[in-house]
Amino acid sequence: MSEILYKAIGVIRSEHVEPEKTPIQPRFAADCEGRVEIFPEYAEGLQDIEGFSHIYLIYHLDRSKGFKLLVKPFLQDVVRGVFATRAPSRPNPIGISIVEIIERKGNTLFVKGLDILDNTPLLDIKPYSVKFDNIKTRKNGWQDDVDEKTAQKRGRRDYKSD
Repeated sequence: MSEILYKAIGVIRSEHVEPEKTPIQPRFAADCEGRVEIFPEYAEGLQDIEGFSHIYLIYHLDRSKGFKLLVKPFLQDVVRGVFATRAPSRPNPIGISIVEIIERKGNTLFVKGLDILDNTPLLDIKPYSVKFDNIKTRKNGWQDDVDEKTAQKRGRRDYKSD
């Protein structure tokens, strides 16, 4: 199979500069704000984005150091297959987060719920839509075994810990 190449359409700016102090998912980063800066040549594509409260950010995990097929997810100390986790050490280091739009100013989106390292290359934006994306699951795999207190502690990692 041939190589697949993507071009960044912008950059994600956040307060997160240390991976080990960055919350692991938007749920644990509800109070983390930042911005998404779209490069000028793609700014026209933001038309009508203000009509959505939330968006998917699809980004390149540019600081990932290779991949492992077996990993220990942040919420557990059990080895799992990487495709059953959201660990960043993936064969294709692509991240996805759902964030809330606070406002748009020109080619910049101000967002919250940001669990992404500063200066991360943005690959794409897609609107979150309850009509398409609000799916009631039947199973949540190993995550059903993680209690809420543990999830909160490990999910926040060392972000602004007391």
